[in-house]
Amino acid sequence: MEIQTYGNNVEVTPALQSYVEEKVGRVGKHFDQHCQIRVTLKLDKTQHHVDADVTLAGKALHAKADGQTMYAAIDILADKLDQLVIKHKEKKHLHAPVPAPLGDNGA
Repeated sequence: MEIQTYGNNVEVTPALQSYVEEKVGRVGKHFDQHCQIRVTLKLDKTQHHVDADVTLAGKALHAKADGQTMYAAIDILADKLDQLVIKHKEKKHLHAPVPAPLGDNGA
């Protein structure tokens, strides 16, 4: 899993970087395949915004969150990403092919 963190009107400090990796990194436990996560931190006056794009094989997921502090916004985003990834994983399993039952062909 690869996590990239960018700042828009925000300096990405090592503390913010490690916090993002810790919180958003838990999404990786749902997959054994490679995924890429791009997190953008933004500051708009008094509101903190965090956007994340998760790129999986053949699928892209997007989530965003707002908070009073950057850390609160990251926490909210991590919860949203967990829900999105679990929902995607469940959909993937629902559409998996079901083997046909073996039996008589009426002969």
